[in-house]
Amino acid sequence: MMRFLRIVGCAVSLTTIFFASNTLAQKYPNKPVRIIVPYAPGGGADVVARVISQKLSEVFLQPVVVDNRSGAGGTIGSEIAVRATPDGHTLAFVSGAYTTSAALYKLPYHPVNDITPVVMIGEASSIAVVHPSVPIRSVKELIAYAKTHPGQLNYGTGGTGGFSHLIVELFELMAGTRMTHIPYKGTGPALNDLLGGQLQVIFGSTPSTAPHVKSGRLRGIGVTSKVRSSALPDVPPIADTVPGYYAPLLYGIWGPKALPGEIVALWNREVAKVLQTGEMRDRLANAGIDAAGGPPEQFRDALRSDIERWQKVVKNAKITLAN
Repeated sequence: MMRFLRIVGCAVSLTTIFFASNTLAQKYPNKPVRIIVPYAPGGGADVVARVISQKLSEVFLQPVVVDNRSGAGGTIGSEIAVRATPDGHTLAFVSGAYTTSAALYKLPYHPVNDITPVVMIGEASSIAVVHPSVPIRSVKELIAYAKTHPGQLNYGTGGTGGFSHLIVELFELMAGTRMTHIPYKGTGPALNDLLGGQLQVIFGSTPSTAPHVKSGRLRGIGVTSKVRSSALPDVPPIADTVPGYYAPLLYGIWGPKALPGEIVALWNREVAKVLQTGEMRDRLANAGIDAAGGPPEQFRDALRSDIERWQKVVKNAKITLAN
């Protein structure tokens, strides 16, 4: 008799959970959804987030709006999302700056444990490029030149501690080279000086640098991904010369801690559908992003791995924001 009651009790519990989940799914969202992009408008993350928000507005029959909250390397907007009510009406869309900031700043939240990963949008590669006046045509030649002319090659970045800086520091640590860092207030000015010959090297984003490589104004010598980029199929991965080198720029969506599993599953499924459309694939390709999708755990593991990578670089290269 007791066994029978236990079975009945379990059945009732499962039924309750089933109907509760269905009720949640049916009612969500019941008001506009906010996607916080913790960066300024116009960047890669912002552009992709707006396409996704438009598509999901049509699916959810509720407005899905992008809210740009830039500042402090993305930590201001990220903290707003972390502190939001975990009901699925506030999510965050982040890029690789999320993990580099976690390596640089003492955050008021844990970048992995205090969030709920939803879906990995994709990852982008950067391109190591040199000015044509430099006698370097490959990563191997870059390493040889930098070692025989220590400190004489100037490389530009968007600023100390930023993604464009850390990926070069990772390269230098692994390759054993020493170049001179010239930080700028943004990657645009650095690229302009490279084109003008005031700099010799940058590791630039695919959308901004690939057109100049194709036109011959710059020379592409390596990509930071594990495989060749479809944007520049003739440029080999840096890892071909420096085994193990890998510096992806991640893009993904997460929500506050304790976000209901039903909402996570719904977003993961619907975003995956958007990523599979031809329009979205073209948008991502133009931004140099390889679409990912996959379960939330994939994004969580990628975040954790990326943060650990940049923490090691910051420590070993002795990078501080006072530099």
